[in-house]
Amino acid sequence: MENNTKSGFVTIIGRPNVGKSTLMNRIIGQKIAITSNKPQTTRNRIQTVFTNETGQIVFLDTPGIHKAKNKLGEYMVSAAFNTLKEVDLILWLVEPTDYIGAGEQHIAEVLKSVNTPVFLVINKVDTIKKEEILKVIDSYRKIHNFAEIVPVSAMKGTNTDELVDEIFKYLPYGELFYDEDTVTDQPVRQIVAEIIREKALKCLDEEIPHGIAVYIDTMKERPNGKIVDIEATIVCERDSHKGIVIGKQGAMLKKIGSAARYEIEQLVEMQANLKIWVKVRKEWRDSDTQLKNFGYNKKDL
Repeated sequence: MENNTKSGFVTIIGRPNVGKSTLMNRIIGQKIAITSNKPQTTRNRIQTVFTNETGQIVFLDTPGIHKAKNKLGEYMVSAAFNTLKEVDLILWLVEPTDYIGAGEQHIAEVLKSVNTPVFLVINKVDTIKKEEILKVIDSYRKIHNFAEIVPVSAMKGTNTDELVDEIFKYLPYGELFYDEDTVTDQPVRQIVAEIIREKALKCLDEEIPHGIAVYIDTMKERPNGKIVDIEATIVCERDSHKGIVIGKQGAMLKKIGSAARYEIEQLVEMQANLKIWVKVRKEWRDSDTQLKNFGYNKKDL
């Protein structure tokens, strides 16, 4: 029997904050990857799945590519680069500017050693005039031979359907990797931890978020199936950070908790009784053991 479905793996790369997670969430139509206007939001490779009548795209969202300053940074950068060789197609997401900085030049250099086809996806095109887009295309054409160049606005949803159609043209025919109703391979506990971390990133000061991790201690659904009890811990690197995360009379922690609770309830479709603790683990980002404890395992790379 002839197989008419297409399926394959696609990775989205780019510098921090270009809108990788926003684009993936837009395509999937459901919030999986956490989004924030602060760098280093995505730490693990998040695998999400898009299925339609044409077939299935499995997206690997990678941590933003940047110069590593510690072991966590090294982990994130190698996670991003190792993905490039495993996929059928690479989407390189860039800002709509014709200035190509050192970060982009670095990515272009890396792509030279990869045989995978690359799409240039120019995001945030709603922020510039149409004639400006042509300048961006012109600049980037000089540094890499792209399979396709697609301007989009992940935030507004402009041209994202067309991007999906173009992706399918480059994928091989084959069976679906996941059931049709699967949207992510991330366990619910991990998504819940990421939601809490996202809310902390949004509420807290610039300096602290890089130094926080979140893990779920317990997550149990009550027998009535209407309430889930969740205990989570926010880990930070310094005692002074702990005070800021908790806030005056617990106000900051309460703010983080209520913002997270609302979104968790949408995810699990039941009431969430959420308790969050704050602990200090000094220099956890430079400790192999602690990175492993927080789910960043080098063997997965």
